[in-house]
Amino acid sequence: MTGAATEAVLRRFNEVFLSHDPTVLNELVADHCAIENTVPAPDGSRHEGREACIALWSQIATTPGTWFELEDVTVLGDRGIIRWRYHWGEKQSVRGVNLMRVEDGLIVEAQGYVKGGP
Repeated sequence: MTGAATEAVLRRFNEVFLSHDPTVLNELVADHCAIENTVPAPDGSRHEGREACIALWSQIATTPGTWFELEDVTVLGDRGIIRWRYHWGEKQSVRGVNLMRVEDGLIVEAQGYVKGGP
């Protein structure tokens, strides 16, 4: 997969979280997708399969009172790095990154990490 095709998939993926509309996930997630989520600390939870991944991302995208700020998308062939800031409440936020892999135009792997303190 070319970097341009990977970037197009990841930009559509990001729009889910910016618009709070997860309906496009059905077109973006592979049957064998696997996510390593950011919570619970320290290792996060693992979600396997299309339905589990879509369910998790849909929940995150539609959580009331929260929003993402996209900071950067870097693409290297079939892999992408998405830097973001997640906001909740009036002044609370955390920065994070997703390491993504795209195969045949579909997301097959995502690993999420957040900046945290002791």
